[in-house]
Amino acid sequence: MTDPDDVAVTQKLALRVERFDEALAAMARAPAFARPGKMPPLLDAARLVLQEESGCAAMASRAQAIEEAGVFAGSDWATPQILVPSLSRGALRSADAGLVVIESLSQLRLLAIAQSWFLHPLMSSEQAHHYLTQVLALNLELLFAAPGEAERAVQGRLARVPRNLFAYLAETIGYEHVIDQLIDEIWRVLKQRPIQVDSVKDMITQIAVCRARRDIHWGGAGQGADRLVSSLYGPTQATREDPGLEEYQRRLDRMDAPALQYEASGFARAMHDTGLVSPYHAVILRHLLGQGDHLLVECLGLSSTGRDCLLCYSDLVHALIESAVFPGTAQAVYGLALMLERGILYQPPIAPALWRQLGLSLCVSAAERLQHRTDTAITPEARLLEGVLCMMGLPLGIGQGNNPTCQSARALSMWAFNDPDYLLQMVAWAARDDEIVMHFEGQAISSRESAGGVATEMPVDLDPVSLLVVPHLDRIYAEMGRRCVGRDGDPHRWVNPEFHGWWSGRGFHINVDVATGLLHELEDFLRHFYAAYHPMYNGNQPLIHPQPAGIAVTDSAARFIGWHAITILRVSLDPSGMMRVYFYNPNNDSGQDWGDGLVVSTSGCGEQFGEASLPFEQFASRLYIFHYDLLEYGEPAQVSQEELDRVMGYVHRSWGRERLAAGGLQAEG
Repeated sequence: MTDPDDVAVTQKLALRVERFDEALAAMARAPAFARPGKMPPLLDAARLVLQEESGCAAMASRAQAIEEAGVFAGSDWATPQILVPSLSRGALRSADAGLVVIESLSQLRLLAIAQSWFLHPLMSSEQAHHYLTQVLALNLELLFAAPGEAERAVQGRLARVPRNLFAYLAETIGYEHVIDQLIDEIWRVLKQRPIQVDSVKDMITQIAVCRARRDIHWGGAGQGADRLVSSLYGPTQATREDPGLEEYQRRLDRMDAPALQYEASGFARAMHDTGLVSPYHAVILRHLLGQGDHLLVECLGLSSTGRDCLLCYSDLVHALIESAVFPGTAQAVYGLALMLERGILYQPPIAPALWRQLGLSLCVSAAERLQHRTDTAITPEARLLEGVLCMMGLPLGIGQGNNPTCQSARALSMWAFNDPDYLLQMVAWAARDDEIVMHFEGQAISSRESAGGVATEMPVDLDPVSLLVVPHLDRIYAEMGRRCVGRDGDPHRWVNPEFHGWWSGRGFHINVDVATGLLHELEDFLRHFYAAYHPMYNGNQPLIHPQPAGIAVTDSAARFIGWHAITILRVSLDPSGMMRVYFYNPNNDSGQDWGDGLVVSTSGCGEQFGEASLPFEQFASRLYIFHYDLLEYGEPAQVSQEELDRVMGYVHRSWGRERLAAGGLQAEG
């Protein structure tokens, strides 16, 4: 027999959904100028639906209709690919009902995209799933804990909305696996050793807080979190109960040399295991400055290469620690360790350039941009120096997320990898002079005098160096492109070598007609790519300098998403004997499913930290432009037709499928 209470709840929800549908239909019919006036009744109707237990499912089923009606138009939510997961915390805890509701509708839209309930033109299902995973990690208390008094006082009945939202998200994605999935996701990202780890640290902090609560029943989930939590809050014997920075300093003051060495080695193991640095690590490293360089070597976890480099440049290393390493800039420790391991201080320009960096006076605009993203306890100079050390140590850890500045991020990575003193010069110009001057075919281009760049708004979710340098590079890159207007062919032919460096090959191939967007001489393009890069067809010539290239990015259904700039780093056999292309992707996460069996690997196939890889023929199937040395050429005629047919099959089943009716090309981004 049906429960009368259940019938009443169902009828109540149905009436509220009906009211929402009427408001949504009114907005869809309204002209664009009248839609703002339709928003208040629509959001109020949505709030009433979302407060019901099954309301989120009703809204999620209408996600495409909500999108198409223009609910998100004219707001930050209109471009979901640039949304920042950490901002969801404040939005969902707001007393502003409209803000809570539209954020919730956005999350449900992303769930619909992640579940492939509808195709969004600006975001793939993988991107949406990745975003939701981070949002769940950052809001675990809304998933597991009851509302507190403060929450009820601020939001009242509105507090039901975010809790209903996260319960539905977790149930749909797989409630019983949420925590384990989050932990696996964190480890997967950390294996790529990104420079930006603030969001990862926030996720780990939320997991630690939830694990400490007695009212949350974890069952067998979350076992892999221990190493993550301890790496930040208790990596050593003296920090295992997270005593606080002041108490830890008192403990260090009482330690003898053997105890300090044991403590230092514990920090080094945790840091190199995860790529994360505990604030306690910064405290002990500063403490060890007066205890002898052998303890600094132990604390940084250096091999013989790094040890020798530290001992040769002891004064510089001490100065870098004093100026850059604080609990609030702890990641500088990892950047410093890996920079020493690279041995780049032995290059004559690097040490004097770092001394210049230590004494650099920041211009007002640079200081303001750096101060904006940190607490007042850390100076802009220290934050920038932390970024410099991280970039010099982790040149493949630079990310630009979903911003349209992949060309600039790729350039920074290439310089940090291949020409670090040039990178330091760029940083000095941008930070001190608020201007960068580069040359294009002999003519100077000033970032100060150039018009707008590719990005309409400068992103703020960047590492400190990118935050200062990318706006200048973006304007210069766009200006170089403007100076190629009117030339036949793709402007990257001329821009890439001038923008990235002399080592970028002047030879150039593209497999798409720029005017029409149609595939053009695909087989010839592939033969020349094999001849230039595949060791079996180029005389077994290894790649000496990283080379810029452009790929056609596809989603997990092999549907075309857009053009993207990457760097080809090397081509070699993986541990299983398969020929792979190892490349750098300037996104913050390189592990992607490009459809038709192409899953980009970031670990387990011979990748070094920060590299992505694909089997050669799979990579070739997503390539649309590449550079090569005109004087070093292989044997295109030797490439078998069978192999070329396999690659062309990948192309025709994915991004090339629509090339017969495509429009013109746009810049990589």
